[in-house]
Amino acid sequence: MTAILVQDLTKVFPTRRGEVRAVAGVSFHVEEGEIFGLLGPNGAGKTTTLRMLATLLTPTSGRAQVLGHDVVAEPDRVRAKLGFLATETGLYERLTPWETLLFFARIFGLSREEAQKRAQATLQLLGLWELRGRKVGTLSSGERQKLSLGRCLIHNPPVLVLDEPTFGLDVFVARAVVQLIEELRDQGHTVLLSTHDMHLAERLCDRVGILHLGKLVVEGRPGELVAREGGVDLEEVFFRTLMRAGLSPGGAKPVP
Repeated sequence: MTAILVQDLTKVFPTRRGEVRAVAGVSFHVEEGEIFGLLGPNGAGKTTTLRMLATLLTPTSGRAQVLGHDVVAEPDRVRAKLGFLATETGLYERLTPWETLLFFARIFGLSREEAQKRAQATLQLLGLWELRGRKVGTLSSGERQKLSLGRCLIHNPPVLVLDEPTFGLDVFVARAVVQLIEELRDQGHTVLLSTHDMHLAERLCDRVGILHLGKLVVEGRPGELVAREGGVDLEEVFFRTLMRAGLSPGGAKPVP
C-alpha cells in the first residue's frame, strides 16, 4: 500500500522581486515500510516539500496524501498518522524530557495513563530515561535532537517525515539515530527523510529522489543509480546528476 503520495506538488512564495517557485511540480510515492530519501543541495526544495506533507505549509497546487488522507482537506487526520522532525528542535527549555513527552502525548489525545506508558517507553528507546528529570535547556544538542525525535514518536505514528535527522550530531549520536531509524523501519514504520549525507542515504534508503531547483530530476534505488553511472558511489551519482541538471561548480543557480 502507498503510504505517501505526491502528485505535481508546487509551492510558490511571493517576494518583493516576484514569485519564487520553491517546489515545481514534484511527484513521487513512498510505500508502507519503505525509507525514501530526498536529496539535493541547499535551496532545492527538500524542506518545503516535507513541510507541505506535514501540513505546516499549504501547497500552491498539486496534491499530497498520507495513508489516503489529503494534506489540505484532512490535516488533522494527516497529523494523527505522521510524526515530523524539523531541523530546529522547537523544544521548551524549561520543561524536562518527561514533561515534554507527556505534553505532546496529551496534544495527540492519549489518556494520562497511556501518555505515561508511551513517554517511559520512548525515553528508554532513545537512551534518555536517566535524563528524564533534567531541564531541556541543560541537554546537549545530541540529547535535544533525540528528544525531538521522541516527540515525533510519542503517538506511535505509522509515517515519519524527518528533515536532516543527523544534522549537527557527533558521530556517536548520529550512529544511534541511524540505528533507531533502521529499527523503526523494521517495525513497519514508513520513513521519508531529507539528508545531505550521501553515505547515510546509501545505507538507509530503499529509494532516493534527487531534487534540483524544486524539481525531482532522478529517482530510483541507490544500487540501480550507482550501476547506471558505472559503479561509482551515490555521492558521485548525486554530483553527476546535478551537473547534468545545470548546477554550476560554485553552487545552485537561483530558483526561477
